[in-house]
Amino acid sequence: MSSLLMEIIQLDSKVQELFFEVEKAVTLKVIVLIGFKLGLAIALVIVKEVLTDRSHSIIDRPICPKCQTPLYSKGWLPRTVKTLIGILTWERELWRCPNGCKIGQVAPFDIELGLKPNQRTGDEIKQIACALTVFVPFNIAVTLLKTLTGIEVSSEAVWNWVQCAGREAMSKLEAELAAVKDKLPDAEQIEAKIAQLPLLIGGDGVMVPFRPNEGSPEGKTVWQEVKVGILTRLGKRITSKGKEVSIIVRRRLVAVLGNIDDSVDLLIEV
Repeated sequence: MSSLLMEIIQLDSKVQELFFEVEKAVTLKVIVLIGFKLGLAIALVIVKEVLTDRSHSIIDRPICPKCQTPLYSKGWLPRTVKTLIGILTWERELWRCPNGCKIGQVAPFDIELGLKPNQRTGDEIKQIACALTVFVPFNIAVTLLKTLTGIEVSSEAVWNWVQCAGREAMSKLEAELAAVKDKLPDAEQIEAKIAQLPLLIGGDGVMVPFRPNEGSPEGKTVWQEVKVGILTRLGKRITSKGKEVSIIVRRRLVAVLGNIDDSVDLLIEV
Protein backbone atom coordinates (compact mmCIF):
# COMPACT_ATOMS: atom_id res chain seq x y z
CA MET A 1 0.00 0.00 0.00
CA SER A 2 1.35 3.45 -0.93
CA SER A 3 2.58 5.78 1.79
CA LEU A 4 0.24 8.52 0.53
CA LEU A 5 -2.83 6.31 1.01
CA MET A 6 -1.67 5.29 4.47
CA GLU A 7 -1.19 8.95 5.36
CA ILE A 8 -4.73 9.77 4.22
CA ILE A 9 -6.15 6.84 6.19
CA GLN A 10 -4.44 8.04 9.36
CA LEU A 11 -5.82 11.58 8.95
CA ASP A 12 -9.44 10.68 9.65
CA SER A 13 -11.00 8.22 12.11
CA LYS A 14 -13.95 7.56 9.78
CA VAL A 15 -11.58 6.55 6.99
CA GLN A 16 -9.71 4.24 9.35
CA GLU A 17 -12.95 2.61 10.47
CA LEU A 18 -14.12 1.97 6.89
CA PHE A 19 -10.69 0.70 5.88
CA PHE A 20 -10.75 -1.93 8.64
CA GLU A 21 -14.30 -2.90 7.60
CA VAL A 22 -13.14 -3.49 4.02
CA GLU A 23 -10.34 -5.72 5.24
CA LYS A 24 -12.80 -7.81 7.29
CA ALA A 25 -15.49 -8.04 4.59
CA VAL A 26 -15.94 -11.45 2.94
CA THR A 27 -18.33 -11.27 -0.03
CA LEU A 28 -17.67 -9.12 -3.08
CA LYS A 29 -20.95 -7.24 -2.59
CA VAL A 30 -19.99 -6.12 0.91
CA ILE A 31 -16.43 -5.29 -0.13
CA VAL A 32 -17.66 -3.10 -3.00
CA LEU A 33 -20.29 -1.28 -0.94
CA ILE A 34 -17.91 -0.52 1.91
CA GLY A 35 -15.18 0.33 -0.58
CA PHE A 36 -17.52 2.85 -2.18
CA LYS A 37 -18.12 4.51 1.19
CA LEU A 38 -14.37 4.43 1.84
CA GLY A 39 -13.71 6.17 -1.48
CA LEU A 40 -16.16 8.94 -0.59
CA ALA A 41 -14.59 9.32 2.86
CA ILE A 42 -11.11 9.61 1.34
CA ALA A 43 -12.39 12.13 -1.22
CA LEU A 44 -13.91 14.14 1.62
CA VAL A 45 -10.57 14.29 3.45
CA ILE A 46 -8.70 15.36 0.30
CA VAL A 47 -11.24 18.02 -0.66
CA LYS A 48 -11.18 19.46 2.86
CA GLU A 49 -7.40 19.76 2.66
CA VAL A 50 -7.63 21.43 -0.75
CA LEU A 51 -10.25 23.91 0.45
CA THR A 52 -8.20 24.75 3.54
CA ASP A 53 -5.06 25.39 1.49
CA ARG A 54 -6.89 27.51 -1.09
CA SER A 55 -8.75 29.59 1.49
CA HIS A 56 -5.44 30.53 3.16
CA SER A 57 -3.85 31.37 -0.17
CA ILE A 58 -6.14 34.41 -0.67
CA ILE A 59 -4.06 37.36 0.53
CA ASP A 60 -5.65 40.31 -1.28
CA ARG A 61 -7.69 42.57 0.99
CA PRO A 62 -11.15 43.16 -0.54
CA ILE A 63 -12.48 46.66 -1.21
CA CYS A 64 -15.93 47.92 -0.27
CA PRO A 65 -17.96 48.24 -3.51
CA LYS A 66 -19.79 51.31 -2.14
CA CYS A 67 -17.19 53.50 -0.46
CA GLN A 68 -14.06 51.92 -2.00
CA THR A 69 -12.50 51.51 1.46
CA PRO A 70 -10.44 48.39 2.30
CA LEU A 71 -12.53 46.02 4.42
CA TYR A 72 -11.48 44.79 7.84
CA SER A 73 -11.28 41.14 8.84
CA LYS A 74 -13.81 39.57 11.19
CA GLY A 75 -11.70 36.46 11.53
CA TRP A 76 -12.06 32.90 10.26
CA LEU A 77 -15.49 31.29 10.45
CA PRO A 78 -16.66 27.83 9.28
CA ARG A 79 -18.79 27.12 6.21
CA THR A 80 -20.69 23.84 5.88
CA VAL A 81 -22.17 22.48 2.64
CA LYS A 82 -23.82 19.13 1.93
CA THR A 83 -22.11 17.70 -1.18
CA LEU A 84 -22.12 14.53 -3.24
CA ILE A 85 -19.12 13.16 -1.31
CA GLY A 86 -20.46 14.10 2.12
CA ILE A 87 -20.79 17.09 4.43
CA LEU A 88 -17.89 19.48 3.87
CA THR A 89 -16.79 21.95 6.54
CA TRP A 90 -13.93 24.40 6.14
CA GLU A 91 -12.95 27.83 7.43
CA ARG A 92 -12.65 31.01 5.42
CA GLU A 93 -12.01 34.63 6.27
CA LEU A 94 -14.93 37.07 6.50
CA TRP A 95 -14.74 40.83 5.98
CA ARG A 96 -16.83 43.90 6.88
CA CYS A 97 -16.82 47.54 5.79
CA PRO A 98 -15.23 49.81 8.48
CA ASN A 99 -17.61 52.61 7.46
CA GLY A 100 -20.72 50.54 8.10
CA CYS A 101 -21.84 50.21 4.48
CA LYS A 102 -24.72 47.77 4.17
CA ILE A 103 -22.91 45.11 2.16
CA GLY A 104 -23.12 42.37 4.76
CA GLN A 105 -20.26 40.00 5.45
CA VAL A 106 -17.98 39.46 2.47
CA ALA A 107 -16.38 36.05 1.95
CA PRO A 108 -14.08 36.19 -1.11
CA PHE A 109 -13.43 32.46 -1.01
CA ASP A 110 -17.17 31.68 -1.10
CA ILE A 111 -17.48 33.87 -4.19
CA GLU A 112 -14.51 32.10 -5.79
CA LEU A 113 -16.18 28.74 -5.16
CA GLY A 114 -19.44 29.95 -6.74
CA LEU A 115 -21.40 29.64 -3.50
CA LYS A 116 -24.43 31.79 -2.77
CA PRO A 117 -25.13 33.30 0.67
CA ASN A 118 -26.77 30.77 2.99
CA GLN A 119 -26.35 27.98 0.44
CA ARG A 120 -26.21 24.64 2.28
CA THR A 121 -26.43 22.15 -0.57
CA GLY A 122 -23.92 21.68 -3.38
CA ASP A 123 -24.96 22.49 -6.93
CA GLU A 124 -24.00 18.99 -8.07
CA ILE A 125 -26.71 17.48 -5.82
CA LYS A 126 -29.27 19.96 -7.12
CA GLN A 127 -28.33 19.10 -10.69
CA ILE A 128 -28.80 15.36 -10.13
CA ALA A 129 -32.11 15.88 -8.32
CA CYS A 130 -33.46 18.14 -11.09
CA ALA A 131 -32.39 15.61 -13.74
CA LEU A 132 -34.30 12.85 -11.94
CA THR A 133 -37.50 14.94 -11.85
CA VAL A 134 -37.47 15.07 -15.64
CA PHE A 135 -38.39 11.37 -15.67
CA VAL A 136 -40.13 10.66 -12.34
CA PRO A 137 -42.32 12.50 -9.78
CA PHE A 138 -40.64 14.47 -7.00
CA ASN A 139 -41.21 11.88 -4.26
CA ILE A 140 -39.72 9.11 -6.38
CA ALA A 141 -36.81 11.38 -7.35
CA VAL A 142 -36.04 11.89 -3.66
CA THR A 143 -36.08 8.12 -3.08
CA LEU A 144 -33.82 7.45 -6.07
CA LEU A 145 -31.40 10.17 -4.96
CA LYS A 146 -31.09 8.57 -1.52
CA THR A 147 -30.71 5.08 -3.00
CA LEU A 148 -28.05 6.09 -5.51
CA THR A 149 -26.03 8.53 -3.43
CA GLY A 150 -27.13 8.11 0.19
CA ILE A 151 -28.13 11.79 0.28
CA GLU A 152 -31.49 12.54 1.86
CA VAL A 153 -33.43 15.69 0.90
CA SER A 154 -37.09 16.68 0.97
CA SER A 155 -39.37 16.75 -2.05
CA GLU A 156 -40.13 20.42 -1.26
CA ALA A 157 -36.42 21.26 -1.57
CA VAL A 158 -36.20 19.49 -4.92
CA TRP A 159 -39.29 21.37 -6.13
CA ASN A 160 -37.63 24.69 -5.22
CA TRP A 161 -34.43 23.66 -7.01
CA VAL A 162 -36.40 22.85 -10.16
CA GLN A 163 -38.10 26.26 -10.06
CA CYS A 164 -34.74 28.03 -9.68
CA ALA A 165 -33.23 25.97 -12.51
CA GLY A 166 -36.20 26.83 -14.73
CA ARG A 167 -35.87 30.55 -14.07
CA GLU A 168 -32.12 30.45 -14.75
CA ALA A 169 -32.68 28.49 -17.98
CA MET A 170 -35.31 30.96 -19.19
CA SER A 171 -33.06 33.93 -18.38
CA LYS A 172 -30.21 32.31 -20.29
CA LEU A 173 -32.48 31.52 -23.25
CA GLU A 174 -33.84 35.07 -23.38
CA ALA A 175 -30.31 36.49 -23.30
CA GLU A 176 -29.18 34.15 -26.09
CA LEU A 177 -32.22 34.97 -28.23
CA ALA A 178 -31.63 38.69 -27.71
CA ALA A 179 -27.99 38.31 -28.74
CA VAL A 180 -28.95 36.38 -31.89
CA LYS A 181 -31.69 38.85 -32.78
CA ASP A 182 -29.26 41.77 -32.69
CA LYS A 183 -27.02 40.03 -35.25
CA LEU A 184 -29.73 39.04 -37.72
CA PRO A 185 -31.10 41.19 -40.54
CA ASP A 186 -34.67 42.42 -40.40
CA ALA A 187 -37.26 39.76 -41.06
CA GLU A 188 -38.56 39.56 -44.62
CA GLN A 189 -42.07 40.91 -45.06
CA ILE A 190 -44.70 38.41 -46.22
CA GLU A 191 -47.78 39.26 -48.21
CA ALA A 192 -50.97 38.83 -46.21
CA LYS A 193 -52.45 36.25 -48.59
CA ILE A 194 -49.26 34.16 -48.46
CA ALA A 195 -49.05 34.41 -44.69
CA GLN A 196 -52.48 32.73 -44.48
CA LEU A 197 -51.24 29.62 -46.29
CA PRO A 198 -50.22 26.45 -44.36
CA LEU A 199 -46.59 26.50 -43.19
CA LEU A 200 -44.39 23.40 -43.43
CA ILE A 201 -41.10 23.23 -41.51
CA GLY A 202 -38.36 20.63 -41.86
CA GLY A 203 -34.76 20.20 -40.84
CA ASP A 204 -31.80 17.87 -41.13
CA GLY A 205 -28.03 17.78 -40.77
CA VAL A 206 -25.30 17.03 -43.30
CA MET A 207 -21.56 16.47 -42.92
CA VAL A 208 -19.53 19.01 -44.90
CA PRO A 209 -15.75 18.98 -45.53
CA PHE A 210 -13.82 22.06 -44.37
CA ARG A 211 -10.22 23.13 -44.79
CA PRO A 212 -8.33 23.14 -41.48
CA ASN A 213 -6.63 26.45 -42.30
CA GLU A 214 -8.57 29.34 -43.83
CA GLY A 215 -7.33 30.34 -47.28
CA SER A 216 -5.03 27.33 -47.61
CA PRO A 217 -5.65 23.91 -49.18
CA GLU A 218 -2.97 22.33 -46.99
CA GLY A 219 -3.83 20.01 -44.12
CA LYS A 220 -6.22 17.18 -43.42
CA THR A 221 -9.90 17.74 -44.25
CA VAL A 222 -12.09 18.48 -41.24
CA TRP A 223 -15.67 17.21 -41.40
CA GLN A 224 -18.26 19.23 -39.50
CA GLU A 225 -22.04 18.97 -39.29
CA VAL A 226 -24.15 21.70 -40.84
CA LYS A 227 -27.76 22.00 -39.72
CA VAL A 228 -30.18 22.80 -42.55
CA GLY A 229 -33.73 24.07 -42.12
CA ILE A 230 -36.50 24.71 -44.65
CA LEU A 231 -39.78 26.62 -44.48
CA THR A 232 -42.37 26.42 -47.21
CA ARG A 233 -45.81 27.92 -47.73
CA LEU A 234 -48.14 25.47 -49.45
CA GLY A 235 -50.77 26.66 -51.90
CA LYS A 236 -53.05 24.87 -54.31
CA ARG A 237 -53.79 25.01 -58.01
CA ILE A 238 -56.08 23.27 -60.45
CA THR A 239 -54.48 21.20 -63.20
CA SER A 240 -55.67 21.10 -66.79
CA LYS A 241 -57.58 17.93 -65.90
CA GLY A 242 -59.42 19.72 -63.09
CA LYS A 243 -57.46 18.04 -60.26
CA GLU A 244 -56.42 20.08 -57.20
CA VAL A 245 -52.74 19.70 -56.30
CA SER A 246 -50.43 21.29 -53.70
CA ILE A 247 -47.70 23.66 -54.82
CA ILE A 248 -44.88 25.50 -53.06
CA VAL A 249 -45.69 29.19 -53.07
CA ARG A 250 -42.76 30.38 -50.97
CA ARG A 251 -39.62 28.56 -49.84
CA ARG A 252 -36.75 29.66 -47.60
CA LEU A 253 -33.63 27.74 -46.59
CA VAL A 254 -31.18 28.34 -43.73
CA ALA A 255 -27.90 26.56 -42.98
CA VAL A 256 -25.95 26.88 -39.74
CA LEU A 257 -22.55 25.56 -38.74
CA GLY A 258 -23.58 24.76 -35.17
CA ASN A 259 -26.21 22.92 -33.16
CA ILE A 260 -29.93 22.50 -33.76
CA ASP A 261 -30.78 25.44 -31.48
CA ASP A 262 -28.86 27.81 -33.76
CA SER A 263 -30.83 26.72 -36.82
CA VAL A 264 -34.15 27.00 -34.94
CA ASP A 265 -33.30 30.58 -33.96
CA LEU A 266 -32.68 31.43 -37.61
CA LEU A 267 -35.89 29.74 -38.73
CA ILE A 268 -37.84 31.84 -36.26
CA GLU A 269 -36.51 34.99 -37.87
CA VAL A 270 -37.05 33.90 -41.50
